Amino acid sequence: MLIDLDRFKQVNDTLGHAAGDALLKQVADRLVRLVGDASRVCRLGGDEFQIILPEVEDRGRLGELAEALIEDLSQPYFIDGSRCLIGASIGVAIAPFDGGAADDLVRSADLALYAAKGSGRGRFRFFSSDLLKAAEERKALEEDLHDALAQGQFAVHYQPIVKAQTNQVIGVEALLRWNHPEHGAISPARFIPIAEESNLIRSIGEWVLRKACSDAAGWGVPLRVAVNVSPVQFADQAFPMLVASALAQSGLDPARLELEITEGVFLEEGGLTDARFKALKNLGVRLALDDFGTGYSSLGYLKSAPFDKIKIDQSFVQGATQPASRNRAIITAIVALAQALDMETTAEGVESFDQFDLMKALCVSHVQGFIYSEPLANEAFVAALGGGDWIIEPSGPARQRHQRQAMFRRVGVVHEDHYYPVVLRNLSKSGALIEGLIEVPLDTPFVLDLGDGQLVVARVRRSQGHQQGLEFEQELVSDGNGGLCTRYRVSPYQLSAAGLTLGAGPNGPMQINRGPNAKVTMPAFAMATDWNGAALGWTEAA
Repeated sequence: MLIDLDRFKQVNDTLGHAAGDALLKQVADRLVRLVGDASRVCRLGGDEFQIILPEVEDRGRLGELAEALIEDLSQPYFIDGSRCLIGASIGVAIAPFDGGAADDLVRSADLALYAAKGSGRGRFRFFSSDLLKAAEERKALEEDLHDALAQGQFAVHYQPIVKAQTNQVIGVEALLRWNHPEHGAISPARFIPIAEESNLIRSIGEWVLRKACSDAAGWGVPLRVAVNVSPVQFADQAFPMLVASALAQSGLDPARLELEITEGVFLEEGGLTDARFKALKNLGVRLALDDFGTGYSSLGYLKSAPFDKIKIDQSFVQGATQPASRNRAIITAIVALAQALDMETTAEGVESFDQFDLMKALCVSHVQGFIYSEPLANEAFVAALGGGDWIIEPSGPARQRHQRQAMFRRVGVVHEDHYYPVVLRNLSKSGALIEGLIEVPLDTPFVLDLGDGQLVVARVRRSQGHQQGLEFEQELVSDGNGGLCTRYRVSPYQLSAAGLTLGAGPNGPMQINRGPNAKVTMPAFAMATDWNGAALGWTEAA
């Protein structure tokens, strides 16, 4: 693991190098406490540390340790009476998959660290063979982002915020969408961190604020509109004047504008932050604390920051219904805190009825998520509003399912002595949807090859035509960047011994493990491409 401290330079610049040295000692103490062995922790220089964990290749365990390290290192430090807040980003590489020699392994971890920092900092990232390609794609995306606003590629969609007890829409959250001319819809999780690092977030954020105020002023119904504010925007001393200008230009009642602010704004503590809050409240707007509990949490700032609402992050909501989850207790505490401070609460990302019923039982005042509505373009939102009160009946699955990631990616499945090329259509922690084989019986065992030595034992639980739904024997784990990966990987040596080093290619099943005396067998399943040519996308164009 390579660990890089975020915002350490600010401590040196403001408090001096002696304070920076004292901070590094406290960081080292925390690392040793979590790792449990000082001989495995070293400082490489500057604000970069390295951790070596012999004989550990479980990526679930490594991911949990990385998250614990980031959380612990992000807690406040006290140096000579001053309170300091920093963060950490982590890159992880594992031998022999990511490098057989020490230099190769460190180089892979360094590339993973760069990717983690490029994804918004405060994250960890495992090395993968596609990181070089991803870095190139990110650079191209940043270049395109510079022109996106001028070329009219952005749009604002609105997701209803609903009273949990009455199903009445009381407001919306304005959500930015980017329709790239070549790549289509780009996830905000990809381009917002790039916009913040390149300082484009100021102009983009101003456009979203003005657009949301203008749209809301034309609805004819006094609903609130919530707009996300980046810490970069909030730090600008001219931000209150920008908000005043957007309100005046649109004619929107200030009480209908709600600014969603994350805990990141409190990293720069002092009178300037307090003055910014006072200036905004003097305008008459509402303030919501977004993603509470996921960042640099401190109850201290709730004493003075004039928030009207606390938003409960979807990461707490999604795990709350799982057995042995502590999320329910956390949500209960947040609601009690909000009620004591006379604040509203909104639960984000509610998708299923078990989540919805739990939020109501825990007295969360408002709900936002697919259980009520997906984000809507302004025209569709106005049409649904109908010029009056909007009551939405909740609808969705009875129980929470693992989030699925849609994709179109070539992978392989192994059955008995054959390796079949298939297309992976979606992926979740517990299963996947593949296509490419014809009429596969239920309960058929497969080994899904996700690449880079990631093999998953699975069984067919749904089968229709050329599509099969697989259930995994062991759940996947987070890769630290919003994706999924296996806990363990099969070494290149074992793959080579099994005959899987070259893969099957796109043309058809390949017999594997063929030794000099091996029996030649026939494939058990026909390929959809045999019946439908290149219709499933096996062409180079696809």
